[in-house]
Amino acid sequence: MGTLYIVATPIGNLEDITLRALRALKEADAILCEDTRVTTKLLSHFGIAKPLISYHQHSRLQKTEQILQLLREGKNLALVSDAGTPGISDPGSVLINLALQQSNPPTVIPVPGASALTALASVVGFPMDRFLFLGFPPAKKGRKTFFEKVAASEYPVVLYESPYRIIRTLQEFQEILQKSAAAENYSIVVGRELTKKFETIYRGTAAEVLAKLQNTPVKGEFVIIVSPLI
Repeated sequence: MGTLYIVATPIGNLEDITLRALRALKEADAILCEDTRVTTKLLSHFGIAKPLISYHQHSRLQKTEQILQLLREGKNLALVSDAGTPGISDPGSVLINLALQQSNPPTVIPVPGASALTALASVVGFPMDRFLFLGFPPAKKGRKTFFEKVAASEYPVVLYESPYRIIRTLQEFQEILQKSAAAENYSIVVGRELTKKFETIYRGTAAEVLAKLQNTPVKGEFVIIVSPLI
């Protein structure tokens, strides 16, 4: 059975890739990636040429079986996401789970590195020794219940959000806080385009952060950390 390397790649700044990640990518027989175009740019920058296999949230079971067969044949594969650490809010966890269920499972080795979650958590300025990571809020059904759970947490909560819903998400969370008269008892930090040229970090109450975002072009991926005031 081959080895499956779970390789973290930069979330923006290419200097954030590790020497170990580069070695894993160079030594892999093939690289599994969300978007071959994105991964091709990364590999080209570092002079790496490897076969790419598309693996993303819409991949069918047949594609997964093909990947598992390569591992059974003793191939060493590297799994990457478009940015950051695979297995966190992306389909990597599904493949890892299926691989580990094999009668002779492959060795699964993490090659850690950049992560939007930890990047923002490291600079928020309030205690992060305990926190909840809830990924992306529901796009449609269940949003109200979701934000009520966030507001009720005694620990900081980390969320991901797209540029298409960031304003709506902050507005809905602000409404939940206002109903509970707790709007001023929460601190919010929002990171946009982390590690990239236009990286911006917004801090304040939900209303304050919302006002700042409404007055700027909303582009890029977002990380949100919500914390009750200590």
